[in-house]
Amino acid sequence: MFVTEEDYKVVIGDTALKVISQVSTENRENAEAEAREEIAGYLRPRYDTGAVFGAEGAERNRLIVMYTCDIALYHMSAAMPQKMGSEIRKERYDRAIKWLEGVQAGRIIPDLPPALDEEGNATGESILYGSQPQLRHNW
Repeated sequence: MFVTEEDYKVVIGDTALKVISQVSTENRENAEAEAREEIAGYLRPRYDTGAVFGAEGAERNRLIVMYTCDIALYHMSAAMPQKMGSEIRKERYDRAIKWLEGVQAGRIIPDLPPALDEEGNATGESILYGSQPQLRHNW
């Protein structure tokens, strides 16, 4: 499992986690799976998401772990009656998405394993090229 119950202690207390997950590990696991897929959608073009989410313990990127928790909590809070505590969940979710968009755009470069093609070359690296319009000197 990529995210442990200990990882949630950075972003939410034990009692609040039990309330927001409705004391159901199934709800929490579903929200975590949705969060991983949402994050992978942003990272997949440049990074090896299998390796990112397959890492365990200290090998995991701590920022990805925190944002996975934030996004999972945001999804779990959507099922809460009267959207209890949704302001902080929405704020942290927006911050996670903003960071992921920065990674996707190439403005933020996290320490993650790159996606490789069959030959071992990094994929997602784009090369921009162009030229000036051709000059015509027909007088």
